[in-house]
Amino acid sequence: MSIEIASVALSTSSIAAKSASNPAPAQPKPAQPSAQASEDTIRLTAAQQVYQLYNQGQRVSQIASALSLSVAEVNNYLNLLNSGS
Repeated sequence: MSIEIASVALSTSSIAAKSASNPAPAQPKPAQPSAQASEDTIRLTAAQQVYQLYNQGQRVSQIASALSLSVAEVNNYLNLLNSGS
């Protein structure tokens, strides 16, 4: 079995003529942020963030530092007495 390959030589003028008759495909528009995207965002309250970090095993002092709260505020959210853990 033999395969024959035909070579085609195009001049630059014929290429230019073809590209003028066949314009490049339109570029897709960048995605616009939709109003729904902001509706899908969940913002946690400070109390919820405290509970989440506490349940992940962080200490009260670490949570207070991470959320820019006082240790007393974190203890209050967690209903803890003055424990510095």
